[in-house]
Amino acid sequence: MIGDRLPLALEAVELGGDGPIAVLHPAEAADLSALPRDRVLVVSPMATVCAAFAARGYQVAPEMPDSQRFAATVLCLTRARAEAQALMASAMQRTDGLIVVDGQKTDGADSMLKALRKRVEVGGPIAKAHGKIYWTQGGSDFSDWQAGPALHPGGFWTAPGVFSADGVDPASALLAEALPEAMVGTVADLGAGWGYLSAHVLTRNVAAVHLVEAHDMALQCARHNVTDNRAQFHWADATAWTPPDPVDAVVMNPPFHTTRNAEPALGRAFIANAARILRPHGALWMVANRHLPYEDALATHFAKVVDLEGDARFKLVRAERPKRIRR
Repeated sequence: MIGDRLPLALEAVELGGDGPIAVLHPAEAADLSALPRDRVLVVSPMATVCAAFAARGYQVAPEMPDSQRFAATVLCLTRARAEAQALMASAMQRTDGLIVVDGQKTDGADSMLKALRKRVEVGGPIAKAHGKIYWTQGGSDFSDWQAGPALHPGGFWTAPGVFSADGVDPASALLAEALPEAMVGTVADLGAGWGYLSAHVLTRNVAAVHLVEAHDMALQCARHNVTDNRAQFHWADATAWTPPDPVDAVVMNPPFHTTRNAEPALGRAFIANAARILRPHGALWMVANRHLPYEDALATHFAKVVDLEGDARFKLVRAERPKRIRR
């Protein structure tokens, strides 16, 4: 992990300067104590990550500010190669000093090192804790690696690092087909992604749709894909978001991992918040992978749960009459 490798890198090389240091896409629990906190700007598209670092006293932002220069940048590799390359392009453009690259082998640390060595001089690497850390000088032209929201051949906008960036997620497509034509009132799309489900909901006679999404880039894409003036966009943790007033329906295809391992607790938290924000006679429409154990959570938070069958891969559920559980 970066907390094991960064101190070793800083023993081998000095970041230099006394200006701000950008740390790009760290994990929520990343240990950045080797860096001077008062100089660090944590950059993450995730509202949850930004909130966690802000609570620890760090400055945070969803993107590298266009107008700001950095004395150094620490780039934490992401699993999506195109996203990692786009981060490197931004770092090269805005960093006057060193760019330090850190990542697990499973996140492409070796492939990024190989790609960088073809273009620039690279120091290191230092290998530890199943990962590598290495560094190079900022300022080179990596504009060919830049990427952001773009129109997909399928007719929707996505971006590297966004869930289901290469096509419509089959689970969401299944849920969209199951939604009733008679939906009315206010709807919340928890974990809205780039807006596929919300776009379908807005074909109904609803009053408003709240797109709640923790990933800033996904929400930027959603703003391209969902242009109906009934749509309201919220960069927020869907497990804790509160609407201005209780909603009539919730639709969701909740994420079930923040790492490579399945984390059913995340989906259960989505279910709990859906019950909390619904009106007494509201309904939850949800799709999930067959293997995920959500039945107990649904029974805990809803008086009526209807199995809509789904298919061999996904289960479809309508849950009604949310229970008010004291916290």
